[in-house]
Amino acid sequence: MAEPTITRIALAPSDDVPNNPELPVVLYKGAFDSGGPDETCAMLKANGWRGTWVYTVFPYHHYHPDAHEALAVASGSARLQLGGPGGRTVAVEAGDALVLPAGTGHCRVSQSEDFRICGAYPPGQEGYSTRRKGEMQAGDRAAIAGVPLPETDPILGMAGPLRGIWRNLH
Repeated sequence: MAEPTITRIALAPSDDVPNNPELPVVLYKGAFDSGGPDETCAMLKANGWRGTWVYTVFPYHHYHPDAHEALAVASGSARLQLGGPGGRTVAVEAGDALVLPAGTGHCRVSQSEDFRICGAYPPGQEGYSTRRKGEMQAGDRAAIAGVPLPETDPILGMAGPLRGIWRNLH
């Protein structure tokens, strides 16, 4: 597989969705050869991420104040909106992935019938909370700032760019 294209997406906080003021979303285009959901989840687990699941992205804006989240596209394609209403829309397909820092708003805009992702979290962050747009709580911004950085890149392991991108900003 060729080197993936890595894009950093900074998202400003809003009244309804906090996003992460310090860490960008990291979008990996063409990052892996998808053999389907089982192989995709196995890749995330092999790279040290836990709590894997296979589903789609909720069709409403939501975020996790207490966990970073990896979304690896196992099959199909979709358009996802990042950052809440008015945020950035990205197209993803099998073999693409996103790492969403804690607090990042995301929702599904459209999808192919076969769209499935494998989601995963750094160790210790598998018990995450989910907040819908407009449900921000008083401690959410402080919780987001306190979420530990992951030790490994969920897609490319120890050699992946995530640690460098996020640690250089922290």
